[in-house]
Amino acid sequence: MSGHSKWHTIKHKKGAADAKRGKVFTRLIKELTVAARGGGGDPDMNPRLRTVVAEAKANNMPRENIERAIRRGTGEEPGVTYDEVTYEGYGPGGVAMMIETLTDNRNRTVGEMRFILGKHAGNLAAENSVAWMFSRKGQILVEKGQADEDALLAAALDAGADDISDDGDGWEIVSAPERFEAVRDAVKALGIEPARAAIAMIPQNFIKLSGKEAQQMLRLMEAIEDHDDVQHVWANFDVEEKEIEASLA
Repeated sequence: MSGHSKWHTIKHKKGAADAKRGKVFTRLIKELTVAARGGGGDPDMNPRLRTVVAEAKANNMPRENIERAIRRGTGEEPGVTYDEVTYEGYGPGGVAMMIETLTDNRNRTVGEMRFILGKHAGNLAAENSVAWMFSRKGQILVEKGQADEDALLAAALDAGADDISDDGDGWEIVSAPERFEAVRDAVKALGIEPARAAIAMIPQNFIKLSGKEAQQMLRLMEAIEDHDDVQHVWANFDVEEKEIEASLA
């Protein structure tokens, strides 16, 4: 499991994600709207929308909010139109980053991304500079205390998972995007609530950071994720858990 994934898992355990529920709801509302605009408002016929609806429900978003966002996407209610823009960049130590945004003002967003990266020892990169280092996959993180290894392994593989890796405190389950829902549902059928379950950009390799560079990278991740236009950030850094704990203290 990468430092990126460990960071999110530790934040989840510390309740840091709950403290930013308003930000989570804003992100999900945008994703619901865009997913409905691109593939229609029926989750049964729109896999992308179905995945976002499941995430919204897992975050306890009220049903009315979900349905209103979908209606905005299908044009049944007025609302802002968002463009999907992915920025590529580098963080401290040459860490590669993919930053997925939904924006109603491309010029504003690119300027703010450039500023945040520069402030934290990073820089914006040209298109396709780092995208080749990542693969789009389903990713599910499960804490070991919740799972029997043999049962989890059997259920995930039977549902179509490509790989399950041991990271000491947890399991990382990776699948093709089209098998993500089946694998996630198989895990949940065991009575397990994943620490994280999403379609992710998985790096092909990782850069180990420590000390000053590790703390710079974690501050950069926090700053990027706090930006209102940012939906997801993926990066190929690896850090020790103690570094993450220190950054969240």
